[in-house]
Order: sequence, then structure tokens, then C-alpha cells
Amino acid sequence: MRRDVSRPPSEHRPTQPATEASGNDPAGLCLTAREAAAYLHLNERKLYELANNRDIPAARVGGKWLFPRALLEEWLLEQAHGGALTDRLLITGSDDPLLAATVSALAPTLGAEGFVAYSPTGTLTGLELLARRRANVCALHWGGVEHSEQQHATLLRSFGGQRQWALVRLALREQGVILRRGLAVEGIETLAAFDYRWAMRQAGAGSRHYIESALASRGFAAADCSVVATAHTEREAAGLIARDEADCAPGTRAAAAEFGLDFLPLGWEAFDLALPRDILFRRLFQVLLRAHASAASQALAQRLGGYDLSPLGQVIGLD
Repeated sequence: MRRDVSRPPSEHRPTQPATEASGNDPAGLCLTAREAAAYLHLNERKLYELANNRDIPAARVGGKWLFPRALLEEWLLEQAHGGALTDRLLITGSDDPLLAATVSALAPTLGAEGFVAYSPTGTLTGLELLARRRANVCALHWGGVEHSEQQHATLLRSFGGQRQWALVRLALREQGVILRRGLAVEGIETLAAFDYRWAMRQAGAGSRHYIESALASRGFAAADCSVVATAHTEREAAGLIARDEADCAPGTRAAAAEFGLDFLPLGWEAFDLALPRDILFRRLFQVLLRAHASAASQALAQRLGGYDLSPLGQVIGLD
């Protein structure tokens, strides 16, 4: 739905908050269906249709729909002329050296015409930020590649945005354990059973989930590991090992190679991007995908190792 933004802002707002809302919500943070319909110049039937299809920010509380005013305003900006915020792309979720390099390389190309930022938070926190509309894109990985499509779709459904989101494959990555230089071990059983110092990833990180699954399949748990630090990104974990503050950490081959560290491979995983469907064809997102497929990015992926970029850009079904 597009709104005529040529009229003065005062014509788009209810002149007086309805009594029904003011008693329970004196700050006017949420609008009732009647207020929201008036605010958007829609009939209530159309508004309910948008709410039921999750096409508009709304919450069902006590059998009634409520519409957060701030999110409605953001939604209107997104609808106006193709989106007033299409000049920026905020990426969160899982850490990845190649994605970070791609985003950094875009800055001089875009100049002041666009802004792409990448703030790794781990998979689950990133999805929460995406669900709250605090980010545009979430990078994620959750388990081995053989079950990734099902696991990633299930993960997105648990955040309630699956009907509005798309899932785009960025790469396959080799996952395992980052090791200090010269540490020769044959398996994670040795790392768990003996007094090796772990920099463990935080709960909700895809690398933490992967290592916990790998340990469990061998009769161990994360609690068996001697954890000396918690790392909130893969590169933070690799930095701790490079400074000899830890011996090992869950992570990718690429993160190990970036810091000149050794690596114990455990398997391959899918590295995907979750995002609202209306952002899928935004100019900046398409620019990001093209940059990730560039010759420079392909060369860096080969130098780091542990990447397969052949599925780059593939849209994964969520049904």
C-alpha cells in the first residue's frame, strides 16, 4: 500500500486519540484498529487483512489487534516511494571474514550515496534484531549443511517472521575448531578431555551450536571443556588464540586462516542471509550480492579457504 505523501503531515494523523485507547495507553504508543485505519486512511476490513497476513506491524492482545505507532510510522516510510530508507542496509547476525571484507570494500564505492554496515551479534540475537526491525539482514548458520534448509526455515519460523522473510544462500563454509599454531590434535575428544583452554562462543551463536552438536555425537558436552573466555565473534575468538590467551575455539577455517592459525575441520555448513522480502530487490542488497561475487571476493575466499561460493544468491524456500 502506498500513501500520498504530498499532503501535510497533519492530515495523516488522527486529530484526537480515541477514548478507547487513551484509558489503557495514555502515551498513545499503540493504536486500536479503528485508530490505525483512520491514521492510514484504510477501511478496517483491509487493515485486518494486512494484520492477519503479517504485512503490517501489529500484535494480537486479548483477542484485539493493537498497532504500535512507532512501527507504523517506520512501515509508512518503507512504503513511500519504494522506501525512504533504501539508502542504507544494516546487517547483523553471524560473523564471517569474507562478508566483512565485502562490506568494507563497498564503503569507498558507495561514498555518501549509501551506507552498508555489518555488526555481528550471533545467529539468534541477529534474528531477534531482524524480527524487531532493528536490522535489515541477518547472517545465520545453524548445524550441518545436509539439514540446513530445514533447520534454517524452522529457526526463522520460531521468530514469527517467516511469512515475510526470504532466505538467500551466501556460501557454504567449513566449520570446526580454530587452534593455536603448532597444536596437533586428532579430534575434539582430546580438546574436551584434557586441559586445553577454550575461548567458547556465546549461547545463541551458530558456531556454539555446531560445536555442541559435534561434542554430543562423541559423548561430550560443552561443560567438559576448560573455558577461559567467551568470544562474541569468530574473529574475537581467533584474536584470543593469536595472543596466546586460549588454545582453541569453535569457528571456521576462514577465521583461522585470517589470523594465521591452525584448524581442525569438523564439517560443512550453509551460511545464509535472512531478510524481509521487500528488501530482497533493494538496490543496496543487490549491490552487496554482486560485490560478494566479484573477482576480488572470489580470490579472497580462495586465499582464506573453507568457502564454496557456488550457491551464492540462491533463494531458499521456506515452505
